[in-house]
Formats: sequence, structure tokens, C-alpha cells
Amino acid sequence: MSAAPKRVRPALLGALVAVAVGIPLSTSSASAASAQGMNGNWAPFSRCPVDDPAMLAADGVNDIAMCVSSHSESGSIKLGNTEATTGANDLQFGIIRNTTTGASKVVPAAGGSIVGAPTEIPGGLLGLMCPSGIPVVSDICKKLTDNSLNRVVATVQSVGAPTNFDLTAGMQSGKTIVDIPVRIHLENPFLGSKCYIGTASDPIVLSPRNLTQPAIGSRRFDADGTANTGGFLNRIELTGNAQGDAAFAVPGVSGCGPLTLGELNWAVNLKTGLPSASGKNSLTLNNAATYTAGLALPGASAPDAGRRLAESWHAGVAK
Repeated sequence: MSAAPKRVRPALLGALVAVAVGIPLSTSSASAASAQGMNGNWAPFSRCPVDDPAMLAADGVNDIAMCVSSHSESGSIKLGNTEATTGANDLQFGIIRNTTTGASKVVPAAGGSIVGAPTEIPGGLLGLMCPSGIPVVSDICKKLTDNSLNRVVATVQSVGAPTNFDLTAGMQSGKTIVDIPVRIHLENPFLGSKCYIGTASDPIVLSPRNLTQPAIGSRRFDADGTANTGGFLNRIELTGNAQGDAAFAVPGVSGCGPLTLGELNWAVNLKTGLPSASGKNSLTLNNAATYTAGLALPGASAPDAGRRLAESWHAGVAK
């Protein structure tokens, strides 16, 4: 079944779209387990992958390891025909910067670089697909007699490591900072367990850039996170600006239906206008804050700069 009749009235999937980089984002057990409460100036870096072998191997001369964290409390997003406000999100990863080329290799955080709260779709399946003259949908509508069956939750999942991180782009406006591949999981018993917007092979790729010039600051601190103007760690802060992306494409859904065969794909795609080509979608993040942290003089710790960074991060874990 590739199309729905005009009688079908799916509700706007307002909360559905609230699940990309700056939106309420999915929480996985792996990512939640890897997060740590951190002291002082380490606070934004609760999931930095300092123990990854590539980070540990950074010598501080040829390769420099750093932690990256980006956070926004609110914003707006448009996917196809649908618009929604966004909630808080947390994006974290490590980078290894080559001092010769200036290129940065991204090391994702355990469990995925994005973490946030799931988003519930207003109206659930009743609002999404009912009433309907299509028998398979009508049968579902008749069964939605309690909230547990009607409830639909949308969450975002990382599907691969972020790529193309540009440290200098984060300090100016108009240039892509990083590319972030994601897919959106829609959860409801009638949608099955494999209902997604985007896939690992065809993800939504968000490429945020600063829409306004950020305020740039830095501070030195000690291994335990305590501020110290002579500390051997340095934190760069880029704050008070908006970030966004208006060039990403959004694929249609797949696997939606009780048999996970896509029987209900059309119902999810209809009012959202998916798939949606580049130029028809947009993301804006308000008051974005991006931080990087690393050794102030990494060469002084060569060839063990990566290990020194890891030891310092662990010293900053809240007891």
C-alpha cells in the first residue's frame, strides 16, 4: 500500500521531529552508563571517550587529543511539512587533531555521541492515523482504548561517528562545524520494533553551523576541575550564539507496522511530507554552548599526552 486516501487524517507529528541534534534526544543504556558526574571545569565532558585507544595514543606532538561537548536547551526544527520546538540535547565526542594537516579525527562517545530525553507524540496513534477507511488502520484504531497502546515515543539514535569536525569553524559563523548522522526511532506496539526515520545506510545527516558569532573565552584548570590560571589543562568556551542547518535531507520511514514490514510507512510519511529533499528542512538551536578541553601544553607531556589527558579526566570524576 503506497498511498492513503483523503479520508485519512493523521495528526501533525509535532513531537516526532523534535529528535535531532538540538532536540530531545534518545537515551540508551550504554550511553547513560558511560556518563559520569564531573567536577568544576570538567562538568560539560561527562562522556568524553578519553580511554579509547586512539585517544590514549595521541603523543601531544604529532597528534593532540581533546574532548568536545555541545549543548542547547531549546530551538526549533522543520522536517518536510512539520515544525516543532526542540528540547535539551547533549553532543559529546573526542577528537585527535593532526598538527601537520590540521585535520581532526572524531572519536565517538560510548553508546553514541547524542544523548537526551525521548519525545512523546501528542495524540499518539489516535492522532497519527485515526479515523481511517483503510481496514488495517481501522482495526488498529478500534483497539486504542488505553494510553499504553496509543502512546508513541520518538527518540534519536546515533548511526555512526560524527565526521568532518572543524575546530576553527566553531569560532566563527557560517561554516559547518561537524556532520552528525542520526536516525529516529518511533516506538509503539502497533508500529513494531523497527520503525525508523532514516537508517544506518541512509541517515539524516545534520551539519550545524554558527548562525551568529559566538563569544569566545578560555580558562585554565587543574586535573580535578578546579580553576587555576596556571593549570596545565585548558578549556575553550564558545557561547551565546545560535546554531543551525538548512541543507539536510530527510528520508522516509521504514519498518513501521506490527509485522515490521512497512505496512504503516505511508501513515507516518503522509503529514510529515517525508521523504523531504535538501532545502525543505531546517534546524535552529538557541543559546548553543560548545566546549573543548585538553592539555594547555600537550607537547610538554609527549609522548604520553593522551594518557595524561585520560588521567586528568578521571581525577575530575565526582566522588
